Amino acid sequence: MRFRKTILPLVILAILAVLLYQIPAVNTRLEWRVELARVYLRGLFTPAGSLPAPIPTAAAQVTATVPPTQTVTPTPPGPTPTSIPSATPLPQMVNLTPPKWVKQDINNCGPTTLSLYLNYYGWRGDQFEIANEIKPERLDKNVNVEELIYFSRNWAGWLQSNFRVGGDIQLLKTFLAAGFPIMVEEGYALERGYWIDDDQWAGHYLLLTGYDDAAQVFITQDTYVGPNELVSYDKLDEGWKAFNRVYFILYLPSQEEAVKSILGPHWDSDFNRQAAMETAQAEAAANPQDAFAWFNVGSNLVYFERYGEAAAAFDQARQIGLPQRMLRYQFGPFISYFHTLRTADLLALTEYALEITDNSEEALLWHGWGLYRLGNSAGAIEYFREAYWANPKSQDAAYALDFMGASP
Repeated sequence: MRFRKTILPLVILAILAVLLYQIPAVNTRLEWRVELARVYLRGLFTPAGSLPAPIPTAAAQVTATVPPTQTVTPTPPGPTPTSIPSATPLPQMVNLTPPKWVKQDINNCGPTTLSLYLNYYGWRGDQFEIANEIKPERLDKNVNVEELIYFSRNWAGWLQSNFRVGGDIQLLKTFLAAGFPIMVEEGYALERGYWIDDDQWAGHYLLLTGYDDAAQVFITQDTYVGPNELVSYDKLDEGWKAFNRVYFILYLPSQEEAVKSILGPHWDSDFNRQAAMETAQAEAAANPQDAFAWFNVGSNLVYFERYGEAAAAFDQARQIGLPQRMLRYQFGPFISYFHTLRTADLLALTEYALEITDNSEEALLWHGWGLYRLGNSAGAIEYFREAYWANPKSQDAAYALDFMGASP
Protein backbone atom coordinates (compact mmCIF):
# COMPACT_ATOMS: atom_id res chain seq x y z
CA MET A 1 0.00 0.00 0.00
CA ARG A 2 2.81 2.40 0.91
CA PHE A 3 4.46 1.59 -2.44
CA ARG A 4 1.26 2.46 -4.31
CA LYS A 5 0.92 5.74 -2.40
CA THR A 6 4.47 6.64 -3.40
CA ILE A 7 4.33 5.60 -7.05
CA LEU A 8 0.81 6.78 -7.93
CA PRO A 9 1.53 10.51 -7.49
CA LEU A 10 4.70 10.13 -9.57
CA VAL A 11 2.76 8.40 -12.36
CA ILE A 12 0.12 11.14 -12.27
CA LEU A 13 2.81 13.83 -12.42
CA ALA A 14 4.47 12.09 -15.35
CA ILE A 15 1.18 11.89 -17.24
CA LEU A 16 0.47 15.56 -16.52
CA ALA A 17 3.97 16.49 -17.70
CA VAL A 18 3.43 14.62 -20.97
CA LEU A 19 0.04 16.28 -21.47
CA LEU A 20 1.42 19.73 -20.69
CA TYR A 21 4.27 19.16 -23.17
CA GLN A 22 1.68 18.74 -25.93
CA ILE A 23 0.44 22.30 -25.41
CA PRO A 24 2.12 24.32 -28.21
CA ALA A 25 3.18 27.22 -25.99
CA VAL A 26 4.72 24.87 -23.44
CA ASN A 27 6.31 22.69 -26.11
CA THR A 28 7.89 25.72 -27.76
CA ARG A 29 9.50 26.79 -24.49
CA LEU A 30 10.65 23.35 -23.37
CA GLU A 31 11.58 21.62 -26.64
CA TRP A 32 15.01 23.23 -26.89
CA ARG A 33 15.84 22.46 -23.25
CA VAL A 34 14.79 18.84 -23.71
CA GLU A 35 16.95 18.67 -26.83
CA LEU A 36 19.95 20.12 -24.98
CA ALA A 37 19.59 17.50 -22.26
CA ARG A 38 19.23 14.72 -24.84
CA VAL A 39 22.32 15.85 -26.78
CA TYR A 40 24.38 16.14 -23.60
CA LEU A 41 23.38 12.69 -22.38
CA ARG A 42 24.10 11.14 -25.77
CA GLY A 43 27.54 12.74 -25.76
CA LEU A 44 28.11 11.56 -22.21
CA PHE A 45 27.53 7.89 -23.07
CA THR A 46 28.86 7.90 -26.64
CA PRO A 47 31.40 10.74 -26.97
CA ALA A 48 32.06 11.61 -30.59
CA GLY A 49 35.65 12.84 -30.25
CA SER A 50 37.40 14.01 -33.43
CA LEU A 51 36.58 13.22 -37.05
CA PRO A 52 37.86 9.78 -38.01
CA ALA A 53 41.07 9.70 -40.02
CA PRO A 54 41.00 8.45 -43.63
CA ILE A 55 40.96 4.68 -43.92
CA PRO A 56 44.34 3.58 -45.36
CA THR A 57 43.19 1.62 -48.39
CA ALA A 58 44.78 1.42 -51.81
CA ALA A 59 41.95 3.52 -53.22
CA ALA A 60 42.78 6.29 -50.79
CA GLN A 61 46.43 6.57 -51.78
CA VAL A 62 46.04 9.48 -54.18
CA THR A 63 48.25 12.57 -54.23
CA ALA A 64 48.68 14.36 -50.92
CA THR A 65 49.88 17.55 -52.56
CA VAL A 66 47.96 20.52 -53.90
CA PRO A 67 45.95 19.14 -56.84
CA PRO A 68 46.79 20.65 -60.24
CA THR A 69 44.45 23.26 -61.58
CA GLN A 70 42.12 22.58 -64.45
CA THR A 71 41.92 25.24 -67.11
CA VAL A 72 38.36 26.44 -67.47
CA THR A 73 37.83 29.22 -69.97
CA PRO A 74 34.12 30.00 -70.17
CA THR A 75 33.00 33.12 -71.98
CA PRO A 76 31.51 35.30 -69.26
CA PRO A 77 28.51 37.40 -70.23
CA GLY A 78 28.70 41.16 -70.40
CA PRO A 79 31.10 43.52 -72.12
CA THR A 80 33.90 43.52 -69.52
CA PRO A 81 35.23 39.98 -68.89
CA THR A 82 38.27 41.18 -66.98
CA SER A 83 37.79 41.51 -63.24
CA ILE A 84 35.58 43.09 -60.63
CA PRO A 85 35.50 46.80 -61.55
CA SER A 86 37.61 49.00 -59.30
CA ALA A 87 38.04 52.20 -61.34
CA THR A 88 35.76 54.18 -59.02
CA PRO A 89 37.11 54.31 -55.46
CA LEU A 90 34.68 52.95 -52.88
CA PRO A 91 33.41 55.27 -50.15
CA GLN A 92 35.14 54.97 -46.80
CA MET A 93 31.84 54.16 -45.08
CA VAL A 94 28.50 52.68 -46.15
CA ASN A 95 25.53 52.16 -43.85
CA LEU A 96 22.42 50.89 -45.63
CA THR A 97 19.12 51.17 -43.79
CA PRO A 98 18.71 47.71 -42.30
CA PRO A 99 15.43 45.80 -42.14
CA LYS A 100 13.70 45.52 -38.78
CA TRP A 101 15.75 43.07 -36.71
CA VAL A 102 14.14 39.81 -35.55
CA LYS A 103 15.46 37.29 -33.04
CA GLN A 104 15.84 33.82 -34.53
CA ASP A 105 14.00 30.79 -33.24
CA ILE A 106 16.17 27.81 -32.28
CA ASN A 107 18.25 26.39 -35.16
CA ASN A 108 16.78 29.06 -37.42
CA CYS A 109 19.54 31.46 -38.39
CA GLY A 110 19.23 30.62 -42.10
CA PRO A 111 15.48 31.23 -42.45
CA THR A 112 15.60 34.25 -40.14
CA THR A 113 18.52 35.93 -41.89
CA LEU A 114 16.84 35.27 -45.24
CA SER A 115 13.61 36.78 -43.91
CA LEU A 116 15.48 39.98 -42.97
CA TYR A 117 17.04 40.06 -46.44
CA LEU A 118 13.67 39.56 -48.16
CA ASN A 119 12.04 42.13 -45.84
CA TYR A 120 14.62 44.65 -47.08
CA TYR A 121 13.00 44.32 -50.50
CA GLY A 122 9.44 44.53 -49.19
CA TRP A 123 8.56 40.88 -48.66
CA ARG A 124 6.08 40.58 -45.77
CA GLY A 125 6.69 37.04 -44.55
CA ASP A 126 8.73 35.85 -41.58
CA GLN A 127 11.24 33.21 -40.53
CA PHE A 128 8.54 30.64 -39.78
CA GLU A 129 7.06 30.85 -43.27
CA ILE A 130 10.51 30.12 -44.70
CA ALA A 131 11.29 27.36 -42.20
CA ASN A 132 7.98 25.65 -42.94
CA GLU A 133 9.04 25.21 -46.56
CA ILE A 134 12.69 24.21 -46.19
CA LYS A 135 13.06 22.87 -42.61
CA PRO A 136 9.64 22.06 -41.16
CA GLU A 137 11.19 20.22 -38.21
CA ARG A 138 12.15 22.80 -35.60
CA LEU A 139 15.16 20.76 -34.42
CA ASP A 140 16.67 20.58 -37.93
CA LYS A 141 20.00 22.29 -37.32
CA ASN A 142 21.10 23.22 -40.84
CA VAL A 143 19.86 25.02 -43.93
CA ASN A 144 22.09 25.08 -47.01
CA VAL A 145 22.48 28.06 -49.29
CA GLU A 146 20.84 25.98 -52.07
CA GLU A 147 17.73 25.72 -49.88
CA LEU A 148 17.72 29.50 -49.41
CA ILE A 149 17.88 29.88 -53.19
CA TYR A 150 15.04 27.37 -53.56
CA PHE A 151 12.77 29.33 -51.24
CA SER A 152 13.64 32.71 -52.75
CA ARG A 153 12.96 31.59 -56.31
CA ASN A 154 9.69 29.82 -55.48
CA TRP A 155 8.12 32.11 -52.85
CA ALA A 156 9.67 35.48 -53.72
CA GLY A 157 10.12 34.96 -57.43
CA TRP A 158 9.80 38.65 -58.20
CA LEU A 159 13.36 38.89 -56.88
CA GLN A 160 16.47 37.40 -58.47
CA SER A 161 18.81 35.32 -56.30
CA ASN A 162 22.25 33.81 -56.80
CA PHE A 163 25.20 32.60 -54.81
CA ARG A 164 28.88 32.34 -55.57
CA VAL A 165 31.97 31.23 -53.66
CA GLY A 166 35.51 32.49 -53.21
CA GLY A 167 34.51 36.03 -52.30
CA ASP A 168 36.75 38.59 -50.65
CA ILE A 169 36.42 41.67 -48.48
CA GLN A 170 36.67 44.06 -51.44
CA LEU A 171 33.82 42.30 -53.22
CA LEU A 172 31.56 42.52 -50.17
CA LYS A 173 32.31 46.24 -49.87
CA THR A 174 31.63 46.74 -53.58
CA PHE A 175 28.17 45.20 -53.28
CA LEU A 176 27.39 47.29 -50.21
CA ALA A 177 28.63 50.48 -51.85
CA ALA A 178 26.31 49.74 -54.79
CA GLY A 179 23.35 49.51 -52.41
CA PHE A 180 23.12 45.71 -52.10
CA PRO A 181 23.04 44.04 -48.67
CA ILE A 182 24.75 40.67 -48.91
CA MET A 183 24.48 37.44 -46.94
CA VAL A 184 27.39 35.21 -45.95
CA GLU A 185 27.86 31.97 -44.03
CA GLU A 186 30.73 31.66 -41.59
CA GLY A 187 32.12 29.62 -38.74
CA TYR A 188 32.14 31.04 -35.23
CA ALA A 189 32.76 30.05 -31.62
CA LEU A 190 29.78 29.03 -29.49
CA GLU A 191 29.43 30.58 -26.06
CA ARG A 192 29.20 27.17 -24.39
CA GLY A 193 29.76 23.50 -25.08
CA TYR A 194 26.88 21.09 -25.58
CA TRP A 195 28.70 17.86 -24.80
CA ILE A 196 31.94 16.75 -23.16
CA ASP A 197 34.97 17.93 -25.17
CA ASP A 198 32.76 19.99 -27.49
CA ASP A 199 35.08 22.12 -29.65
CA GLN A 200 32.33 24.79 -29.67
CA TRP A 201 32.57 25.53 -33.42
CA ALA A 202 29.40 26.06 -35.46
CA GLY A 203 28.12 27.71 -38.64
CA HIS A 204 26.05 30.87 -38.81
CA TYR A 205 24.56 33.25 -41.38
CA LEU A 206 25.03 37.02 -41.29
CA LEU A 207 23.42 39.80 -43.32
CA LEU A 208 25.90 42.58 -44.07
CA THR A 209 24.39 46.06 -44.38
CA GLY A 210 27.43 48.33 -44.19
CA TYR A 211 31.12 48.81 -43.53
CA ASP A 212 33.56 51.35 -42.07
CA ASP A 213 37.11 51.42 -43.41
CA ALA A 214 38.34 53.63 -40.57
CA ALA A 215 37.34 51.01 -38.00
CA GLN A 216 37.93 48.09 -40.41
CA VAL A 217 34.53 46.59 -39.61
CA PHE A 218 31.37 45.38 -41.30
CA ILE A 219 27.94 46.29 -39.95
CA THR A 220 26.01 43.02 -39.67
CA GLN A 221 22.51 41.94 -38.77
CA ASP A 222 23.08 38.91 -36.54
CA THR A 223 19.81 37.14 -35.79
CA TYR A 224 21.29 35.48 -32.72
CA VAL A 225 23.35 38.29 -31.17
CA GLY A 226 21.55 41.46 -32.24
CA PRO A 227 21.17 44.22 -34.84
CA ASN A 228 24.03 46.35 -36.20
CA GLU A 229 26.76 44.15 -34.75
CA LEU A 230 30.28 45.16 -35.77
CA VAL A 231 32.57 42.43 -37.10
CA SER A 232 36.14 43.17 -38.13
CA TYR A 233 37.23 42.46 -41.68
CA ASP A 234 39.81 39.95 -40.46
CA LYS A 235 37.43 38.11 -38.13
CA LEU A 236 34.73 37.85 -40.77
CA ASP A 237 37.18 36.50 -43.37
CA GLU A 238 38.59 34.00 -40.87
CA GLY A 239 35.14 32.53 -40.20
CA TRP A 240 33.98 32.91 -43.80
CA LYS A 241 36.90 30.85 -45.11
CA ALA A 242 35.47 27.71 -43.48
CA PHE A 243 32.53 27.93 -45.88
CA ASN A 244 34.50 28.49 -49.09
CA ARG A 245 33.69 32.21 -48.71
CA VAL A 246 30.17 31.71 -50.02
CA TYR A 247 27.97 34.74 -50.56
CA PHE A 248 24.25 34.98 -51.36
CA ILE A 249 22.82 37.96 -53.23
CA LEU A 250 19.21 39.09 -53.72
CA TYR A 251 18.29 41.84 -56.17
CA LEU A 252 15.48 43.18 -58.35
CA PRO A 253 15.38 42.14 -62.02
CA SER A 254 16.09 45.76 -62.97
CA GLN A 255 19.35 45.54 -60.98
CA GLU A 256 20.75 42.49 -62.75
CA GLU A 257 23.13 44.42 -64.99
CA ALA A 258 24.57 46.15 -61.94
CA VAL A 259 25.14 42.77 -60.27
CA LYS A 260 26.76 41.41 -63.44
CA SER A 261 29.03 44.43 -63.55
CA ILE A 262 30.16 43.88 -59.96
CA LEU A 263 30.75 40.16 -60.48
CA GLY A 264 32.43 40.55 -63.87
CA PRO A 265 33.60 37.10 -65.06
CA HIS A 266 32.43 35.59 -61.78
CA TRP A 267 28.88 35.85 -63.10
CA ASP A 268 29.77 32.60 -64.86
CA SER A 269 29.62 29.87 -62.22
CA ASP A 270 32.38 27.74 -63.82
CA PHE A 271 34.76 30.71 -63.90
CA ASN A 272 33.82 31.50 -60.30
CA ARG A 273 34.52 27.97 -59.09
CA GLN A 274 37.81 27.78 -60.94
CA ALA A 275 38.94 31.05 -59.35
CA ALA A 276 37.81 29.87 -55.90
CA MET A 277 39.69 26.61 -56.37
CA GLU A 278 42.88 28.41 -57.33
CA THR A 279 42.56 30.63 -54.25
CA ALA A 280 42.11 27.58 -52.01
CA GLN A 281 45.04 25.80 -53.67
CA ALA A 282 47.26 28.84 -53.13
CA GLU A 283 46.25 28.99 -49.46
CA ALA A 284 46.93 25.26 -49.03
CA ALA A 285 50.33 25.66 -50.69
CA ALA A 286 51.19 28.63 -48.48
CA ASN A 287 50.14 26.76 -45.33
CA PRO A 288 49.89 22.98 -45.80
CA GLN A 289 48.38 22.71 -42.29
CA ASP A 290 45.36 24.85 -43.23
CA ALA A 291 42.50 22.33 -43.00
CA PHE A 292 39.89 24.78 -44.28
CA ALA A 293 41.97 25.55 -47.38
CA TRP A 294 42.22 21.83 -48.18
CA PHE A 295 38.51 21.39 -47.55
CA ASN A 296 37.74 24.25 -49.95
CA VAL A 297 40.01 22.68 -52.57
CA GLY A 298 37.93 19.51 -52.23
CA SER A 299 34.60 21.35 -52.37
CA ASN A 300 35.53 23.14 -55.58
CA LEU A 301 36.86 19.95 -57.16
CA VAL A 302 33.53 18.25 -56.37
CA TYR A 303 31.82 21.01 -58.37
CA PHE A 304 33.90 19.97 -61.40
CA GLU A 305 33.18 16.28 -60.67
CA ARG A 306 36.89 15.58 -60.14
CA TYR A 307 36.06 13.23 -57.32
CA GLY A 308 39.38 11.42 -56.93
CA GLU A 309 41.33 14.66 -56.45
CA ALA A 310 38.56 16.00 -54.23
CA ALA A 311 38.74 12.92 -52.00
CA ALA A 312 42.51 13.39 -51.67
CA ALA A 313 42.02 17.01 -50.62
CA PHE A 314 39.38 16.02 -48.07
CA ASP A 315 41.79 13.35 -46.77
CA GLN A 316 44.33 16.09 -46.12
CA ALA A 317 41.78 18.24 -44.30
CA ARG A 318 40.74 15.29 -42.12
CA GLN A 319 44.32 14.39 -41.25
CA ILE A 320 45.03 17.97 -40.17
CA GLY A 321 41.79 18.18 -38.20
CA LEU A 322 38.34 19.68 -38.80
CA PRO A 323 35.69 20.97 -36.39
CA GLN A 324 33.31 18.39 -34.99
CA ARG A 325 30.25 19.99 -36.61
CA MET A 326 31.84 20.50 -40.04
CA LEU A 327 29.78 17.71 -41.63
CA ARG A 328 26.57 19.19 -40.28
CA TYR A 329 26.91 21.95 -42.87
CA GLN A 330 29.04 20.72 -45.81
CA PHE A 331 28.86 17.37 -47.57
CA GLY A 332 31.56 17.34 -50.23
CA PRO A 333 33.41 14.44 -48.55
CA PHE A 334 30.28 12.26 -48.70
CA ILE A 335 29.90 12.95 -52.42
CA SER A 336 33.56 12.38 -53.32
CA TYR A 337 33.90 9.15 -51.33
CA PHE A 338 30.66 7.79 -52.80
CA HIS A 339 31.81 8.44 -56.37
CA THR A 340 35.30 7.02 -55.78
CA LEU A 341 33.82 3.82 -54.28
CA ARG A 342 35.41 4.55 -50.90
CA THR A 343 32.35 3.24 -49.13
CA ALA A 344 34.10 2.47 -45.85
CA ASP A 345 35.18 6.12 -45.55
CA LEU A 346 31.70 7.30 -46.52
CA LEU A 347 30.05 5.15 -43.84
CA ALA A 348 32.64 6.09 -41.21
CA LEU A 349 32.10 9.80 -41.83
CA THR A 350 28.30 9.62 -41.95
CA GLU A 351 28.27 7.58 -38.73
CA TYR A 352 30.42 10.25 -37.11
CA ALA A 353 28.23 13.05 -38.48
CA LEU A 354 25.17 11.31 -37.03
CA GLU A 355 26.84 11.04 -33.62
CA ILE A 356 27.15 14.83 -33.71
CA THR A 357 23.78 15.57 -35.36
CA ASP A 358 21.55 12.50 -35.29
CA ASN A 359 18.74 14.14 -37.27
CA SER A 360 20.89 15.43 -40.15
CA GLU A 361 18.96 14.45 -43.27
CA GLU A 362 22.11 14.83 -45.37
CA ALA A 363 24.15 12.41 -43.25
CA LEU A 364 21.21 10.00 -43.07
CA LEU A 365 20.78 10.18 -46.82
CA TRP A 366 24.46 9.59 -47.66
CA HIS A 367 24.69 6.78 -45.11
CA GLY A 368 21.82 5.19 -46.97
CA TRP A 369 23.66 5.56 -50.28
CA GLY A 370 26.70 3.95 -48.67
CA LEU A 371 24.60 0.96 -47.64
CA TYR A 372 23.18 0.85 -51.16
CA ARG A 373 26.75 0.59 -52.48
CA LEU A 374 27.20 -2.46 -50.26
CA GLY A 375 24.05 -4.06 -51.68
CA ASN A 376 22.09 -3.53 -48.46
CA SER A 377 18.86 -2.24 -50.01
CA ALA A 378 16.75 -2.74 -46.88
CA GLY A 379 19.22 -0.76 -44.78
CA ALA A 380 19.43 1.96 -47.41
CA ILE A 381 15.64 2.36 -47.48
CA GLU A 382 15.56 2.59 -43.68
CA TYR A 383 18.04 5.48 -43.71
CA PHE A 384 16.31 7.18 -46.64
CA ARG A 385 13.07 7.07 -44.66
CA GLU A 386 14.80 8.55 -41.61
CA ALA A 387 16.16 11.33 -43.83
CA TYR A 388 12.65 11.98 -45.13
CA TRP A 389 11.21 12.06 -41.61
CA ALA A 390 13.97 14.43 -40.50
CA ASN A 391 12.93 16.81 -43.30
CA PRO A 392 9.73 15.89 -45.15
CA LYS A 393 10.46 18.70 -47.63
CA SER A 394 13.79 17.15 -48.67
CA GLN A 395 13.65 16.50 -52.41
CA ASP A 396 16.83 14.41 -52.19
CA ALA A 397 15.25 12.06 -49.65
CA ALA A 398 12.08 11.82 -51.74
CA TYR A 399 14.20 11.00 -54.81
CA ALA A 400 16.16 8.32 -52.95
CA LEU A 401 12.98 6.59 -51.81
CA ASP A 402 11.50 6.81 -55.29
CA PHE A 403 14.73 5.38 -56.74
CA MET A 404 14.41 2.40 -54.41
CA GLY A 405 10.71 1.97 -55.18
CA ALA A 406 9.88 2.63 -51.54
CA SER A 407 7.37 4.87 -49.79
CA PRO A 408 8.07 7.18 -46.84
